Formats: sequence, C-alpha cells, structure tokens
Amino acid sequence: MFARRVGRLLAGVFVAAGFVFGALLIAPSVMGWERYVIVSGSMTGTYDRGSLVFDEVVPVESLKVGDVITYTPPRGSGPHGLVTHRIAKISEDPKSGERVFRTKGDANQVADPWTFVLPDEEQARVVAGFPKVGFVLAALANREIRMLIIGLPALLIALFAMGGLWRDAGRQAEAQAAASAPSAA
Repeated sequence: MFARRVGRLLAGVFVAAGFVFGALLIAPSVMGWERYVIVSGSMTGTYDRGSLVFDEVVPVESLKVGDVITYTPPRGSGPHGLVTHRIAKISEDPKSGERVFRTKGDANQVADPWTFVLPDEEQARVVAGFPKVGFVLAALANREIRMLIIGLPALLIALFAMGGLWRDAGRQAEAQAAASAPSAA
C-alpha cells in the first residue's frame, strides 16, 4: 500500500514537472520569442555558459547601445554559428548610410574585432535568461537521453500495469479455486 502511494506521488511529480518544463518551452514561442542556448563563456556574469536566453524580434531601428542581441557574425570573422553579445557601438557607414554595429561579450576585455550590418529589418534581442536550463535542452538533443527520458517512464508504466494484471490474475485464480473446491459439509 505504501509503495503504491509513493509510486503515485512520484508519477504525479514527474508529470507536473513535465508540464511545467513543456510550458516553459512553449509559452515563449507563443509570445513570439525565440530561444537560444549560450555555448561559450563570452557573456559570463550576465548569461553564463549553459544559460537559456529568450529573444524577442524587434525592428533593427529600435536597437541601441547596451542591448544584447543574438546574430550571425560576418563571414570570415571567426565564430561560426550564432553569437549573443552586447551592442558596444552603433555608427553610420559614410558610403551607404547603413547602421554599422560592433558588439562585445560582457566577459571579454575588448570589443569584437569585426563590424557588421544587420541585413534584415528585424533582429533578435535578448529579453530574459535562465541559468543552466540550456544544459537540459542540450541534453535533450542527445538521442540516447531522449530515449531514456521517454523509455524509463514507459517501462515503469508497463511494469505497474503488468503487476496489476498479475495481481488480478492471481485473485481470479484464487476465486475460481475457491468456487470449484468441494465444500466440506
């Protein structure tokens, strides 16, 4: 009886945790936010490695010095993939009149060596960050871990179901044996 209560309590906790985690992943998308995992230490102190950041897409014109943006650095600049850094300087290209950006990681001593133009009319700007949550998402990218997260609860459910069937079959067998036993009169 005690084991059954503990099992139900644990199942309830896991289900609730799953709903909360799912809501944390889905709700920002419904609000139009994008999510990114911080994979380097260049923003340590603000967004440490493994943090999950949520970005809202805003017009490029609304960006100002001090905003943290997630962008793709210019080709040949060194980093591959997305970078989340703080805007350190905004200037105007004298030839084209376009806004030119320079960023800096909060943990870096100097600004990034490249400047760039944001080609689209909208840009992702960080609105919130959650430490260490990105490690969970990164782990979920691993097939074996996903299978464990799905498979372990499925195995437990199957075991509990088989245990219930085994118990019910035993009760039925006892009832049939009692009904067919000759009565001692």
